[in-house]
Amino acid sequence: MTTRRTWQRCDDCGHEVDELDRSPRCPVCQGLLAVVHAMPARDGLRARLAANRSPSGVWRFGELVLPTAVDVAVSHPEGNTPLLERAALSAWCGVDGLLLKHEGHNPTGSFKDRGMTVGMTQAKRIGATAVACASTGNTSASLAAYAAQAGIPALAIVPDGQVTIGKLSQTLAYGARTLLVDGDFDDCLRLMQQVSVELGVYLLNSINPFRLEGQKTIVLELLQQCDWNAPDWIVLPAGNLGNTSAFGKAIDEAMAWRLIDRRPRLAAVQAEGAGPFAAAFSRGFDQLTPVHAETIATAIKIGAPASYHRAARAIVATDGVVLTVSDAEILAAKVAIDRAGVGCEPASAAAVAGVRKLRADGTIGRHDRVVAVLTGHILKDPGVLQQIHQNDSIAPALANRPIRIPADIAAVRDVLSSSGERQT
Repeated sequence: MTTRRTWQRCDDCGHEVDELDRSPRCPVCQGLLAVVHAMPARDGLRARLAANRSPSGVWRFGELVLPTAVDVAVSHPEGNTPLLERAALSAWCGVDGLLLKHEGHNPTGSFKDRGMTVGMTQAKRIGATAVACASTGNTSASLAAYAAQAGIPALAIVPDGQVTIGKLSQTLAYGARTLLVDGDFDDCLRLMQQVSVELGVYLLNSINPFRLEGQKTIVLELLQQCDWNAPDWIVLPAGNLGNTSAFGKAIDEAMAWRLIDRRPRLAAVQAEGAGPFAAAFSRGFDQLTPVHAETIATAIKIGAPASYHRAARAIVATDGVVLTVSDAEILAAKVAIDRAGVGCEPASAAAVAGVRKLRADGTIGRHDRVVAVLTGHILKDPGVLQQIHQNDSIAPALANRPIRIPADIAAVRDVLSSSGERQT
C-alpha cells in the first residue's frame, strides 16, 4: 500500500479528500479545505532546505509545500525576497532593528505570486480548462501572469472603478479576460464562487488551500533568513485573511518539524474602514460581522473576509493581536517607508503603521525583534503617489512637491539654496 504524502482535510468537519480532488470546498459540509502533509524527515531538515538550489523561494521549500509537484512546478521564479533594515524606520516606529520582509520584490510585485505558483501548478496537475479569481488587483495580476505561463485561460472579476491602474494594467497585459462588476470585492467573490461551482472553472482565490501552501513560505523564508531564530513578532496587513491563515499554518508546521523552538506572535493590521477581523478580536472572536469596506488601502478593502475562522485560530495559537490603523496613519507610514528608499503600496504600509501603534501602547517593546511584511510594490498604486505629492487631495503635509523652473542654472541654484542643499 502506498503511503500518502499529501492530502486535503476540511477545517470544520475533518473530512479528507485526495490531493488531486478539485472541489473548492469540503463536499460534506462546505467548509474550507487545508492541505496536509505527512511528517517530513526532521533529521537534517534545515540542512536539506539550505542545500536546495531551486531559484524559487517557494519551491526551495518544496518538500514542505507540495512534494509531489516539485518537478512540474509552474514557476517564474518567485520568492527570495529580502529582509531589509532601515535605521530611519526603526527610529520612526520606536523599535530597535525593525526588519521589513518586502514581498513587492516578487515577479508581479506582490506576495500573491507565492500562492499562485502553487495554485497554478495544481490547476495544471488536475487538468483545469480555465482558472479564475475575484480580486482587488494583486491576485488578478498574478493569476493572469501565471496562467499565461501555464497556457491556461484566465478569468478575473474585479470591482469596477476600485482597482488601481497599476494592477488593472497588469491583469489586462498578461491576457486575463477581465470582468468589471458593479459592486465591491465581497460582491465579486460571491459571484466568483458561483462561477466556480456552476461553470466549472478552477477557483484560485485564497480559499484555495494550495494558494496558502505557497504563501506560508513567506514565514518559512524569513525564519531561514533569521537562522531559524524566530522573531518576537511578525506584523502583516490583513484583508481577506489568507496570509494570516497561511502564517499561522507555517508557524504550526515549523514547530512540529522542529525548525523553530518557539512561536513568534502574529499582529494582523486592518484599516479602520475595513476592520471586521479586528472588531471580532475585540469581542473574543465571537463571530464575524461583515462591514461595507472603505479605505485608501485598496488591497485590504474587504468587508467579509473569507478565511476568518482559520485566521482567528492563527491569532489565538500565537497569542497574537488584531488592530486597526486609520488611513492617515497608513499614509504617514507609507511616506516614511518611501523616504527610507524602500517603497510600498498603501496596504503594505498598514503593517508598519501597526508596529508604531503597538510600540506606542507598549504591546511591542523597544528591543523586541520585529518583522513587518510589506505585501506590494510601490508602483502597484501610482495614483496615490500623485495624490500625495502633486494633487493636494490627501495628506498635503506629507507632500514632496515637484518644482517648475526655467531651463536656467540660476533657477537650480535658487532651489538648492532655498532647500538648504549643499552647493559645490
